[in-house]
Amino acid sequence: MSRKRVATEDERALFEAVLRDASVLHAEKKKAAKKFAAAAPVVKPAPPRRLRPTGVDGRTAERLRKGAVEPDARLDLHGLTESTAHRALVTFLRGAVARGARLTLVITGKGAKAESIEEVFDPPARGVLKSMVPRWLAEPELARFVADVRGAHKRHGGGGALYVYLRKAVKPQ
Repeated sequence: MSRKRVATEDERALFEAVLRDASVLHAEKKKAAKKFAAAAPVVKPAPPRRLRPTGVDGRTAERLRKGAVEPDARLDLHGLTESTAHRALVTFLRGAVARGARLTLVITGKGAKAESIEEVFDPPARGVLKSMVPRWLAEPELARFVADVRGAHKRHGGGGALYVYLRKAVKPQ
């Protein structure tokens, strides 16, 4: 272990000479900030808000996680093109809301598996519907119906399916 270097007398004298002319930078700004802070009223910060409220309570969330809730309606998008799948999803969710369904299952599939070892290291775009369905559900056209979106339980399709929990329908008065 090395010892700390001790400054020589010449170095000390030079250091002190330089510091004699030094002044505190922004001293006026610091004084003004302290004065302003003392005069400003104390305001409590607002409690943090959730950006996207969920329509699923804790008990329902737990039942969904365990796969204990059967979906009211199912939509299988396997083999559909992106545009056809989007139209089918919009039509399906509008119909489900009209029928009063609360939990729907949207099966997207996981996407095609790699066919060769080269594709494992340089994969082409896979699972287009799996990545697009959550985006579509967040668009204003569908977001007004959707309370929550979660991955499905293994018995309902696991990673290749989504639970879409719908908002309660507003009854006209």
